[in-house]
Amino acid sequence: MMGSEAEERRMRDRANWLVWAQFLLLALLVLWPGERMWGAPWVTAVAVVLGVAGVALAGAGIAALGRDLVPWVAPKPGAPLRTAGIYRFTRNPIYLGILVAAAGWVLWRGRVELLVVWLLLAIVLVVKAHAEQRRLIDAYGDEYREYAARTPLILWGRGIR
Repeated sequence: MMGSEAEERRMRDRANWLVWAQFLLLALLVLWPGERMWGAPWVTAVAVVLGVAGVALAGAGIAALGRDLVPWVAPKPGAPLRTAGIYRFTRNPIYLGILVAAAGWVLWRGRVELLVVWLLLAIVLVVKAHAEQRRLIDAYGDEYREYAARTPLILWGRGIR
């Protein structure tokens, strides 16, 4: 298949609705109006630690992928499977980082409804990780299966489910 055809097919993948859901939920987290319902200094400190840790995790995942980073559920054609660095600890460091940083944001913003949005985001990212793993099996076969057997999907769930 020609490069542009493969790219077009990846962009049309039906599971890509998860990408849009992810960005919508992230936008809701950032833009939801309202006054803080709590805000003790220790809460702010924990929120900052979570935010920094999450950004560091996601940043490490992004840096490891480099030019092979794509928002879609299918990997970039010809990209090598990443299993070293941050990818030794989780198959989805970017999703883990987003969840940790978003948890810090929710804690800092102090809004109960943002906790609901965070839970929806967590569900979307877990479903997206499962959809992606099917595309990764197609792309890398047994190499990905072996990697999945020893590395959690996000923080838990070794193997293919």
